[in-house]
Amino acid sequence: MESIESLSYEELLQTFKTILKNNRLKFTAQREAILKTLYDHPDHFTPENLYLLVKEKYPNLNTGITTVYRTLNLLEENKLATSLSFGIQGKKFELGNKPHHDHMICEVCGKIVEFEDPKIEALQQQIAKQHGFKLTDHLMQLYGICQNCQKQE
Repeated sequence: MESIESLSYEELLQTFKTILKNNRLKFTAQREAILKTLYDHPDHFTPENLYLLVKEKYPNLNTGITTVYRTLNLLEENKLATSLSFGIQGKKFELGNKPHHDHMICEVCGKIVEFEDPKIEALQQQIAKQHGFKLTDHLMQLYGICQNCQKQE
């Protein structure tokens, strides 16, 4: 399979249909609405936030919160979505079609800032090599307090 970053929505949809078929699951309008909403909105969603957005965008579909959870888990298991864990606050998901990036997360309001830095990427490779490690993937999450929350302190 080619990189998800380069897939059009139609190609992503076909990949999703194949995953559903391989897992003996039905392709439904509700599942497509979840995928399309993730595709159209490059934000990070809790399952509950995504559920509310799908209900708002597709009011005539009878989409349940369980379907959202199951679909997100299936997408993540098949590397079509990624998640950030917020401990007891749960996970936030995003579609995995963006170039590699890292995250800064505000511990006060939960704001997520995505960033890319070639120097950090090169340094990680260098450190891995020094330790005889071959990197296959990584996830960097930096925690702190965003500018807006600092002003309110």
